Parts: sequence; structure tokens; C-alpha cells
Amino acid sequence: MSEQGALGPRYARQRRLPELGDAGQERLAASRAVVIGAGGLGAPLLSYLAAAGIGSLTVVDPDLVDLTNLHRQVLFTPADVGRAKAEVAAERLTLQNPEVEVRAVVDAVTPATALDLLAGHDLVLDGSDNFPTRYLASDACEILRLPLVWGSILAFSGQVAVFRADAGGPTYRDLHPVPPRPGEVPSCAEAGVLGMLCGVIGSTMALEAVKVLTGMGDPIQGRVALYDALRSRWDELPLARDPSRAAVTALEDLRVTCALPGPSGPAGSAAAPEVLPVELPALLAAGVRVIDLRESAEIAERGAVAGAEHVPLAELLALTGEARAALEGAVLLCAGGTRSGSAQRVLAEHGVGVRSLRGGAEALRALRTR
Repeated sequence: MSEQGALGPRYARQRRLPELGDAGQERLAASRAVVIGAGGLGAPLLSYLAAAGIGSLTVVDPDLVDLTNLHRQVLFTPADVGRAKAEVAAERLTLQNPEVEVRAVVDAVTPATALDLLAGHDLVLDGSDNFPTRYLASDACEILRLPLVWGSILAFSGQVAVFRADAGGPTYRDLHPVPPRPGEVPSCAEAGVLGMLCGVIGSTMALEAVKVLTGMGDPIQGRVALYDALRSRWDELPLARDPSRAAVTALEDLRVTCALPGPSGPAGSAAAPEVLPVELPALLAAGVRVIDLRESAEIAERGAVAGAEHVPLAELLALTGEARAALEGAVLLCAGGTRSGSAQRVLAEHGVGVRSLRGGAEALRALRTR
């Protein structure tokens, strides 16, 4: 962005703020940020960063736009379904503010790519929806000595923090020292999420990014901001670096630990085989093994799938030898298809081929009510 652009009329209202001013606007124009995730959090934070005149944005997301995204991922329209989120986001942001350089990376952040992807930026924003990516982003920022703005959402709750390992502050590993076990924490696909919550948390992340890049105000460092949408209330949790925690010097792959799918979609491997809900009755009648990965409490609340065998996700991933090999050809299902897809890819790494029920038990419920 040219100096004339940075100080042009587009940004006149925010430049008028003495805390930001022309100097802060020029710092924004010279800044490079990378955003991991173009979904619920990425949509508002990307929009506001582009509108604010940040110089360069890199959008990293391996996923495609799905119809279920549209209630909260406001960068997308029905016409975008099936397209790469990162590419659509880059197009929208360029239309919104042609003065901002936007680069789309249609790929997942992995231990092999994280350092190269994030290096050269001034700030990282993590709006991902899974634990392995959150740990990976935090660890990579600690190694690269980059500030990280992190946010997460689930149901009616959201969290935001700024991690400054470059300044000796706490990181995501100080907030969550131990990665959760597979199935221990539900995803938004399973627990649900209120669309407007994404706007609250994503916009707050964008605000924190501008504060960090310009030196304005007091960023959310050494604490975690907690938002309860039902009470419309913010609370804070103090957070300090664990003095006994060793500094991160290498990246680890937590996909198996947390049951995260490997890279897929346009930039990864071929799409894993899925079973449509309408196909399941015939497969059950033919004697195909169908395994329900949900927890007992979920089944008690939402109902069992007739003919399915119940093996919770953590137990299934713990199988070895002949028990694991016996899963070959089975159909896995969970609440919304996330955990079954994760388990499918983990098993594929061990040479066991299974299929995942698209949309999970909730898709079956919807099919029955039509």
C-alpha cells in the first residue's frame, strides 16, 4: 500500500483517533498478518482487518464452503458452496479493499509447513476450530517469536487472548498444558454455535490485532477474555507462563492424539470415502458393520442408531492388532461427521480402510423427519 493510500480518505475516521493517528495507520499499512482459518472467526476478523487498511493478509484454510457454514461465515454466499474458503475470502477482501494485498493458501497448517507459512509476518491470528492446529500455531509462534492473537467459540461461549512468547509471556500451552483426548471436547458441528457469537469474538480478535500492530491501548496479554453470549457479559481469567515449562524448540504432530483429519480437499489427498445417510439402511441390511463413535451421554440424549454398534471414539482409536484390522470396511458415524471423519483418516494411516457417514446421526434424524 502506498503512503498516499495509507493516509487517504478511506481511513480518515480512524486516523482521527489520537491513539491511532497517521503514524498508527502507516504502521498498519506496513504490516503483514496471517490468519489461520477463514470460517466463523476468520470471516469477521478478515473483513475488519482488510477494512482497517492492513498492508498484507495471508489466508490459510484447507476447507471448502459448505451450506452449514452460511449462518455464521458471512464472507460466503450459497453460490460459493463447494469452493475453497481461502480463495473466496481473498476475492471478497480484494473487492472490499483493493489497497490490501491478500494471498490465499488452500492448505492446512502442518508441522512440516507451519514455520515457512508463518515466517515473514508481523502477527498471526488463529481462528482455527481444532486443538492440534491451535497448539501448532502457538508453538510455531514461540519458535518464530511472533505475537499470536487466538480466539475460540462453542455454543454461546467465546474466548480471546494475545500470546506473546516473544516477550516472555504465556502461550496456548500455558492455558491448556495437556491436549484433550479424542472426543473429550465436542466440536461446533456437534455442540452447535450461535452465528452472532462469531462476530463478537472475531471482531475482538481484529481489534486486538490492530492494538498489537500499532502499539495502541492494552492488549489482552497475561489474561484470557471470556464472553458469555447468554448473559452478554465479559469475564477475565489471569494467565501466567509456567516457569517449569520448557521452551518450545520443535513442532509436534498432534493429529493422532486429538483425532484431527490430515490434509484433504483441493490441496491435499483425495477425498476420503463417505456414506450418504440414504445409503445406510441398505448397508445395514447387507450386514456391513456400522459403528457409532458418540459418547454414551450423547446417545442417551439424541437416541441410538438402530443396528449400529457402539464404540466410543477414544476406545476405537486405542484398538490395535487384529481388533483394529477387523474394522476394515466398516462405516463410522458420530453426531455430525467430524469425529468419524477424523477416525477414518487416523485408521487410514494404519492401513485400515473405513467409511464415514456424511453428516452423522443428525443427518439421519433430519432424513427421517422429511
